[in-house]
Amino acid sequence: MTEPSNDTAPRNAERPYLNTPQAAHYLGMSARKLEKMRRRGGGPRYRRHGRLVFYHIDDLEAWSLSTAAGGNPHG
Repeated sequence: MTEPSNDTAPRNAERPYLNTPQAAHYLGMSARKLEKMRRRGGGPRYRRHGRLVFYHIDDLEAWSLSTAAGGNPHG
C-alpha cells in the first residue's frame, strides 16, 4: 500500500522560500528587526512579489555565515 499523498509537502519542498516571520524565526531574530534591516538596505537578500516579501533559505544561510563573528571583513 502507498501512503496517502500530502499535496502541500512536495510543493513546500520545491519552494524553499520563507515569508518574513518564518525567515526571522530561521535566523533567530524578530520579524520587526528583519523588516527594519530590509528598509535600511541591510540584511539578507529578498524577493518582492507585489506586496509580499520572500527570502530564499540559501540567501538566509549565506547572509548568516557572512555576519558570523570574524566572518565579515567589511564590518
